[in-house]
Amino acid sequence: MASRFTELAVDCADPRELARFWCSVLDYEVHDVDEEDGTVTIGPAPDGEDRSGPVPPVLTFARVPEGKTVKNRLHIDVDPTDREQDEEVRRLLALGASHADVGQGDASWVTLADPEGNEFCVLASRRP
Repeated sequence: MASRFTELAVDCADPRELARFWCSVLDYEVHDVDEEDGTVTIGPAPDGEDRSGPVPPVLTFARVPEGKTVKNRLHIDVDPTDREQDEEVRRLLALGASHADVGQGDASWVTLADPEGNEFCVLASRRP
């Protein structure tokens, strides 16, 4: 048996604010706030269905004292589901994202950074 990808931990300065941003990006909701250690966990809203397919991972934001200093070695890719890529990029910029240059050159995806500078990519639409 193999392991299953269930959670991505993100170090940050302000877990609540970063969780708010990513909830808006992914249409997630807050699942847990641990006041003691300052972590916030977000994930998809339960829909009451018993799913046998893949379960999207949750994101846990943990407060750390140091800031981000270099390009991420791991990043999130998002794929618009109900709009074209350029519309989604505009929406994410309005939420607080910014354009990021990580040397991607001319690519089919758009590289952005969340409010704390973590890079992520917006893929070209793959809507059915």
